[in-house]
Amino acid sequence: MSRHLLETYGGPVPRYTSYPTAPHFRDGIGPADYAGGLAGLAPADGPVSIYLHIPYCRELCTYCGCTTKITRRYAPIAAYVDDLRAEIDLVAAASGNPPAVSHVHFGGGTPNILGAGDFRAVMEHLHAAFRFGPQTETAVEIDPRVLSHDMAEAMAAGGVTRVSIGVQDLNERVQRAINRAQPFTVVRRAVDLLRAVGIDRINLDLMYGLPLQTVDHVLRTVDRTAELEAQRIALFGYAHVPWMKSHQRLLDGLPRADAQGRFDQAAAAALRLVCNGYRRVGLDHFALPDDSLCQALDAGRLRRNFQGYTTDTANVLLGLGASAIGELPGGYFQNAPDTGTYRRRIAAGQLATVKGIPIDADDHRRRAVIERLMCDMTVDLDRFGGTASFTAELARLHDMAADGLVRVDGAVVTVPEDARPLMRAVAAVFDAYLPAPGTVPQARHSQAV
Repeated sequence: MSRHLLETYGGPVPRYTSYPTAPHFRDGIGPADYAGGLAGLAPADGPVSIYLHIPYCRELCTYCGCTTKITRRYAPIAAYVDDLRAEIDLVAAASGNPPAVSHVHFGGGTPNILGAGDFRAVMEHLHAAFRFGPQTETAVEIDPRVLSHDMAEAMAAGGVTRVSIGVQDLNERVQRAINRAQPFTVVRRAVDLLRAVGIDRINLDLMYGLPLQTVDHVLRTVDRTAELEAQRIALFGYAHVPWMKSHQRLLDGLPRADAQGRFDQAAAAALRLVCNGYRRVGLDHFALPDDSLCQALDAGRLRRNFQGYTTDTANVLLGLGASAIGELPGGYFQNAPDTGTYRRRIAAGQLATVKGIPIDADDHRRRAVIERLMCDMTVDLDRFGGTASFTAELARLHDMAADGLVRVDGAVVTVPEDARPLMRAVAAVFDAYLPAPGTVPQARHSQAV
């Protein structure tokens, strides 16, 4: 890809794991609003997904952009588990009839920092409050460095069907730079342990654009992780956002690839993953051809949510824990991001909602257009109001088409394969919340590549 295209279209742009995106959430939306939305859920809204945020980690990874809290003591974690169980009761009560659950996802932080007994307790509480079935999928993100045999067994007994393992990069110098010492043997041990207890759907998370990282480092990491035969691999670009995550300033003095270098790393890794038998899925995911993610892609059922690309078709998301975001037909609702406020709200018997945003018919339409572009790389605007609803957007796409980033054939908008890395820039054309082109605040989003 030319430097001109990267400089023109590779600037800050949303990741579109939601629409509207989280920077547009606003204060003034609280527990009563969320409770009203939960009470309004109907069988026609279908099954729900549940996300549980575990914010605690043993030590700080300096590249991290997640909502985390460092602790060496277990007491705060145990207290947080009690809060989660109380919040489960509050949300279930506000929802009325217990909804069916299609997916459960534990994110963080480090979800496997929980003790095995506490993990079992949370899962038992979820099963008591909601309706689980044989098709319910449960996924947990883990740090392989702190995975114990007891926790692996607890996850298997709790119905966990998929585990995502944070790998990032296997080069020792890069790991030291980002404070993530994690030899390949540690990753292999975690994979072997999970498969031994019956959890055989494995995702691996890799990164490019990290400090000191080179194309050779990325390729070496891809080749080593290919030995593990994971069903899915995610390849995320490091987002350097020190204005949001102040600890990333510790990395300011270290060399990082520029836009062209980041593209070269991502492109080399993607090609190697394809050579290793994986198919490209959307922007940054790869899956073996027989994986359900590829099946959803082929069937036009691929979805995108806060966890990235997914087979989950639920339109309702219940967010549990500090900073967690819920999605209802009428809008998004976010819990207090700091554990102190979250705990005080739950202790008072209140939902922990502190912000959010209502969504209307136009938001739903634009969200669907953006999601199809991000998932399928093509969208037929006639399915979402026709070209008359997007005249300004089509005019903006004209210049992108001249640069080869998009093809417009009547109502059909398509991102060509060689423009895949910049699909977020194409999707952003349909974002009514962004300022005029060229004036996107630098502090709000990560680089497009």
